[in-house]
Parts: sequence; structure tokens; C-alpha cells
Amino acid sequence: MSYSSKQQATPIMIGAEVFIEPGQTPKEIDLWFRRLQETGMTVTRIRLFETYMHRPDGKWDYTLFDEAYKAADKYGIKIYGNLFPATAFTDLGGLKFPKDEDHLGAIARYIENVVSHFKQFNSCYGWVPVNEPGVGHFPQEQFATDKYQAWKKEQANPEYTSGGYNHFDFADERFHLYYNTWFLKWLTDEIHKHDAGSIIHVNNHAIFKNVAEYDFTNWRDFLTSLGGSAHASWHFGYFNRGQYALAVAANCEIIRSGAGEIPWFMTELQGGNNTYSGFLALCPTKEEISQWLWIAIGSESKGAIFWCLNPRSSGIEAGEWAMLNSHNEPSDRLKAAADVIETLNEHIGFFEDAKEASSGINILYTRESLWIEKKLQMGGKSYEGRDEGGVMKSAIAYFEALSEAGVQASFKEISEFDFTQGDYNGVAIILPHQISIPSKYWPLLTGFVQKGGKLMADGLTGYYDENAVATTRLGFPLRNLFGADVLEYKAIDDMEELIIDGVALPAYQWRGTLKPYNATSLSHKAGELLAVQNTLGKGNVYWLPSLIGLGSRILGDYGHLNMFLAKSLHYTSLNLPFIFEEPQKGVLMKVMGNDKEWVTIIINKAEIRREFKLILKNPSLQPIVIFANNGGKAGGNHISIEAEETLVIRWL
Repeated sequence: MSYSSKQQATPIMIGAEVFIEPGQTPKEIDLWFRRLQETGMTVTRIRLFETYMHRPDGKWDYTLFDEAYKAADKYGIKIYGNLFPATAFTDLGGLKFPKDEDHLGAIARYIENVVSHFKQFNSCYGWVPVNEPGVGHFPQEQFATDKYQAWKKEQANPEYTSGGYNHFDFADERFHLYYNTWFLKWLTDEIHKHDAGSIIHVNNHAIFKNVAEYDFTNWRDFLTSLGGSAHASWHFGYFNRGQYALAVAANCEIIRSGAGEIPWFMTELQGGNNTYSGFLALCPTKEEISQWLWIAIGSESKGAIFWCLNPRSSGIEAGEWAMLNSHNEPSDRLKAAADVIETLNEHIGFFEDAKEASSGINILYTRESLWIEKKLQMGGKSYEGRDEGGVMKSAIAYFEALSEAGVQASFKEISEFDFTQGDYNGVAIILPHQISIPSKYWPLLTGFVQKGGKLMADGLTGYYDENAVATTRLGFPLRNLFGADVLEYKAIDDMEELIIDGVALPAYQWRGTLKPYNATSLSHKAGELLAVQNTLGKGNVYWLPSLIGLGSRILGDYGHLNMFLAKSLHYTSLNLPFIFEEPQKGVLMKVMGNDKEWVTIIINKAEIRREFKLILKNPSLQPIVIFANNGGKAGGNHISIEAEETLVIRWL
């Protein structure tokens, strides 16, 4: 689906959500939209609460929300109308699924009334059919259970049966994947009945835990753009505060990959303090606001909306999340956003068509790994490697290690990777502790390597098929690809060392011992083969059957992992215009380019100023600092950046 000319006309839009509720006056609402305009913001999202419009007598009163749309018309602000059918006052996230057939009909009638009414305003830009799809568990509503039974009857007998072994079928998880897609498509169709061809956008949330519920490749068929919510207080439980910029970067990459050829847009970024809501209380600093916004832009986002401009007045979030203070004056966070917007506007000719530079490195996760990891939880002693989250944390570890080297990697579900190319020279796949590799990908991964690709696997990658049957009981179908068989995995209580080419890598949780098939040894100890390298066709495979990435993350030191990755992935030969001369702990870089020039976005999350050099593919490029919020400098290939600073450089 191509996106509309309205969106093409304003490709990058920054804004903040205006929260509308009874008790507000037209004067207040007008002021909030004026504040958006004064800040340089051009877009907002509004929750269109049915409970604030649909009266008990059945009639509709749109007056309150009309004031918002009129103010948006006045100040030139575009509005994403977020559909919010009737729900409890205490429901923060809103409707996810219909309860029953009657409820589905009520939702349809709500859509008819709201969409038909608000589409008349010039500021009506598009629609968000449901806020933050994804519930983290199997849907419990009667409508879902009825639809599940009908869906299950329609499922064909699978061609692959795990060798006839009894197994889990993961029907609940597969249905949930289908059901999210079905409901979003149904909502989209209902909207288009009353506003044909209008923009449809959706914001997934809690990406690191809920991502297995999202079938992004199928969503592309009916969405205009894909988005997400990235709230430190709600969604970054796998990270500490010093890693929140990294968390935003990983979140952005997952959404960017999911969007494919349609645009993506960061729908919600935390803009203010939270007190009692959220899983932890914090207020973003002005520096964090700049970091998160620049990371989104550097990841090809078409913009971002902060939650929120103004606080709601009551409920669990009363007085929270706002970018305005209690006197409706701009906070330091809103001023920081305005500074970013000013720079973007000054260089809009570059940013409106710039693309993220690709390293060719792809960190892949499989939703089956996430499903199986969750299914097999038994309680007892906590181990990061086998607790729920071990799979995703392992992927995050490689993303963070590469980030510290100045190498940006793609982060995607395996179904989003293009296995149809004829040549994969210069392309790498990392499978970090992906415990399940579904059977259909066995030949695809083999073909990838044979065509020149480089594959790296660590931990228990490939331990199970898609049904949680141990592949060692299936003749180990990855033997030819990995070049060896598993003899066994031994649980280890303490961190051990895996020595490869003189580099001591941290081996955590399990130590795999291997039997060579056609691979060569990378590491052995006391007569045991612990890691191998295999050449297959034009490519090669590195198999490290221990939690190398997660072990590095737990130690808080990616130095040795980066030594190994630099050699095996050949950082200096990557198709990147810039990388760090040496890894920089706590520093990350985004690189964007168009046909003529490049921009680097460098963020220092270390506690001290960093001085380092970049390796430039084209040494003739000269730096021009276009944004620095603490005096950072660039001279030649030398970078000086203060703690918590964001430094944006245009290279000519």
C-alpha cells in the first residue's frame, strides 16, 4: 500500500499528545495547541474517548473534542485520532479485543459516529485503530475463545511433524498472532467504510516482551505506517537507565524492520514524569529527550510524538507524563525537543530522504524461541540464560556490542529477512541463543551461507524445532550447516572462558561439547571441542555453543566479544562510511545518508567525556557540527563529546 500524499507532503513530523478530558476549557485547549506550534511541533494524537462523547441517552456530544480539532485547524497541527471505544476509567491502555458479538457491533457503531464526524476537519490527518495492541497472554474474552475454535478447525494438517514425536503445537500462540492481525484489519476496514483511503497507523508496545504477538509482515498490507510506544517507565525492564538510549535504538530497529517498505513513525516517547503509573518512577532529562528523538530520526522514523504535552487531571496518571509544567509553560524537556526540531528544519532537505546506512549485519530472533522459552518456565532458581527474557537479552547483547563499535545492525524477526537473493557476500546473520529455528528455515539458512553469507550462532541456537522437540533427536538437521553435532550441553554455575584465537570470551550458563562433521576447531579444552568454524559453499559459519553474548552483557564488558566480532565479521570491510576506530563503552552512533552526503548522530552515555577517532571510508569528508547540546566538537576524524551529550555531524 502506498501512503497518501498528505503524509508525503510532511515526511518528518514531531509532536506531543494532547490529552482531552471533561473539565478542560476551550481557552486551555487553544493554549495547548498554541504551545505545540510555538515549539515547532506539527502533529499530535488524541484519544477519542467514547465515554466523553456518547451520552447515556444514546446521543453523541462531540463539543469537547471539536474544540481540539478546531484549535488544531487554527494552529496548523495534524491530528492522529486514536480510537478509544468505551472502557473503564481505570483502563490506561484501552480496548485490545472485543468481548463478544454485541461488543463488536458497538465498536463498529462507535467508529461510524466518530470517524464520520471528525473527518470533516482539515487537521484530521489519520487514525490509530487501537492503542498499543498486545496483551502478553492469550486473549480471555468470549469472542476470542469462540473465534479460536473456528480458527482451529480451519488449520490444515502441518507438513512437518517433528519426526512423529509427541509435541506441543503452540496453537494458542499462533492463534494470538493471527487474532491481533485479524482485529487490526477489521478495525481498518470499518474506518475505511466512513473515511475511504485514510491513513491508518498503529503503535505496538513493550516490544521486547510482546514482539512474538506481532505479525508485522502481514500488517504491511493494510497499514499506512507502523509505529510503536517506547516508554522507559513501562517497557525497558531489560535495561538500566544508562542503557535507555540503546533500548530506544533497538526498539526503533525492530519496528523499522517490521515496517519494511511502508514508513514507520515513533508514536509514543516518554515526555515527562510519572509518579504512580509505570513500573518505575522517573522523569526523563532534557538530554534523554534529545537522545531518544535523534535516535528515532537516525533510524528513519518519519517523526515522533511525545506522551504527553499536558497531563490528565485524574486517574492513575493524574498530573503525570507532561512536557508542560503546571502553569502550562514549556519544561526543559519541551525546550530540548524544540532545539532538535529547529535543527531538523534547518536541514530538512537532507533528513526528508536520508536512509540509515546498512552494515549488512542482521541480528535475527524467532518468535518460536520466545514462545518456547515462555512455555518451558518451571520456576525455581533464577538464571538469566533460561529465564523468560534470555532469548531477547542475548539478541540485545550483540546489538549493544556492535553499537559500542560504531556498527549499526538490523534487528529483525527471521521471517523479515530476505532469503531470496542470489548473492550474500558482505551480509551476516547473527542468531544469538535462538533456541528454536523452525524447520522451514533450515534450508534457507543453508542457502544463505552457500551463497556467500556469514552466519554466527551462540548459546542453544537450534536446540529445538518449532514444536519444542529437541533437534538432537531428529538427527540434528543443522549438522551440515554448522559442521558439527552436539554431544551434550553441560550446565555451568560459574562464568567460564572460551578461548578463540587468543581471545577469552565469557561462556555462561551452558558449555556445549561438539563432534566435528566437516568443521574446523575454533576452541577446544581438555580434549573437548567447544566451538567450530564451518565453510559451506561461498560462506562460513561460526558456532559458539555457550551464552557468549549474554555472558558479556552480565559482566558489563563487550571488549572481548568485540575483538572476536571485529575479526570474524571484518568491521573495517563493512559497507559503512564511518565506524569507531576502537570500541567506545557507552557510546552509540547512527549513520544516515542520501546520494550526496552523510550525517552521524553520536550519543555518549558514559559518565565521562569521550575522545576518540572515526575510521572514514572517504577520508576527504569534512565534518560540520549541526547539533551539540553540551559543546561537543568534531575535527577531521576526531570526536570530542561530553557525558550525556548528543552530537550530530553533517559530512561534506
